[in-house]
Amino acid sequence: MKFVLCPRCELNYITETEKYCKVCLREMKGDAPRDEIELCSVCNEAPALPGRDVCLFCLKEMSGQDNRDDDTEQEHVDTASIGGMDSVSTMDEIIPEIDEDIPSQEYGEIENELSLESVREDEENELDDDEDEDNR
Repeated sequence: MKFVLCPRCELNYITETEKYCKVCLREMKGDAPRDEIELCSVCNEAPALPGRDVCLFCLKEMSGQDNRDDDTEQEHVDTASIGGMDSVSTMDEIIPEIDEDIPSQEYGEIENELSLESVREDEENELDDDEDEDNR
């Protein structure tokens, strides 16, 4: 028994006695391709939802448990107290105070200040030195 490529799709192998592969035969008949049905990974009984590995029943059950846990942990906010707050447009802007312990350049407290140009020059010099060492 010798296998040859399907003459229609040239993807699947068929025996010499077959005319087309099973995929092409299904397409020519107009049948929809059969997708394998995945079973739920939790109950292994019902088919899993598309894009998920659990069925609808197990998904509802899991999300129901999650919601109950969240309700017990969250604090309930009294919405009546929120109504008495001012709107954002009427609130004052908060301006932070400047800490006086920060040294300023005008007082000469920063002695080893590096400019961007000097940092670039240092990096270029280091690269040149590394290239010189590699060439030796």
